[in-house]
Amino acid sequence: MNKGSLYGAAAFAAALALAAGASAQELRIGFMNTYSGGGAVLGKHQDNGWKIGLAHVGWAKDGDKIGGVPTKIFYADDQQKVDIGVKEGEKLLKQDKVQILAGIIWSNILMALTKPAFEQKTILMTTNAGASPMAGAACNPLFVSTSWNNDQNPEALGKRMSDDKLSSIYMIAPNYQAGKDMIAGVMRSLKGPKILGQDLVKLGESDFQANISKLRAEKPAAVFAFMPGAMAIAFMKQWGASGVGKDIKLYTVFSVDNATLPAIGDAAVGSYHSSHWGTDLPFPANQKFVKDYVAKFGGQPSEFAAQAYDAVILIDTAVKAIGGKVDDAMALAKALRHTPYASTRGPHSYNVNGVPIQNFYLREVVKAADGKPAIVTRGAILEKHKDAYWEQCPANMRL
Repeated sequence: MNKGSLYGAAAFAAALALAAGASAQELRIGFMNTYSGGGAVLGKHQDNGWKIGLAHVGWAKDGDKIGGVPTKIFYADDQQKVDIGVKEGEKLLKQDKVQILAGIIWSNILMALTKPAFEQKTILMTTNAGASPMAGAACNPLFVSTSWNNDQNPEALGKRMSDDKLSSIYMIAPNYQAGKDMIAGVMRSLKGPKILGQDLVKLGESDFQANISKLRAEKPAAVFAFMPGAMAIAFMKQWGASGVGKDIKLYTVFSVDNATLPAIGDAAVGSYHSSHWGTDLPFPANQKFVKDYVAKFGGQPSEFAAQAYDAVILIDTAVKAIGGKVDDAMALAKALRHTPYASTRGPHSYNVNGVPIQNFYLREVVKAADGKPAIVTRGAILEKHKDAYWEQCPANMRL
């Protein structure tokens, strides 16, 4: 063999090695959810949406491809407990070596996982939790959200309550990061109504009779309530049984939705809330998602399902955009923030902190033609809305 042939053979061997290395790339995704405990009612919807998304991109088992790359998915149950969430999260990060840690319903669990995730150079992709520090001073280029910042929905609702020219309101929420963020959001945009009181209850509380009696005594024109998961079901049922809704308007966030409405029933009729998403939004991706969700699960999806679905579609689209080079965490993080994809909420963009810039709508619970309660969209309150914290994100952490 002459020297030219040797060089040619070496070059061919090198090319084969490079091709083998490229094909050997594997995407490993961890999905942390709440499968047990009081938050499982939300976790079930999030899991359902995630699975519809996987079906739409053609993934059914480990080794199937997402974005053209063979993918393994690992699951964890945080049980709505910070210590369990951290333990399970560290397993996903250190043992399973995931490149993307997705999911996470609760803000306190999200905050506890930021340090271990970023130390591992792992992308933290929340499909629900929107703790305000992650949008501001604690922002990180490896963070991306398919939901919102906690304050944004209540900011929209605060504006609506102001537009409704209410004379006074009373506020109630659980005493943890998200609860405080929700109240802060309402206060930021509220102009006019007098605040008659604020009640911070224990996270996971189920008996609200004393709290309802207390707020009734204040005689507000309206009540703002944030009650996640099983708390919402208990609160709304007790609200309905008390009859207080005859005299006081009720505005909620992340409490009344298609995850909790079947259990709440007629007690939710006449209440208002805000959301970035709804089953009746006209976007083609949304209508396909809703149709397939109802066909598979026999009920309407919630925003928790839509946000998890969006995460899968976004990952698939972003991985394709970078040619499947999933071992470059920063390139993948940039693609996740800057690649347009077919979202259930329609076209939107990302801010420099990884939080979506999107519309927020007023939604009302009404009696449908079949006599059952249903949620309808009443129009946009805020359009292309940016969170209140993005300017606090340090310049070297923006992407």
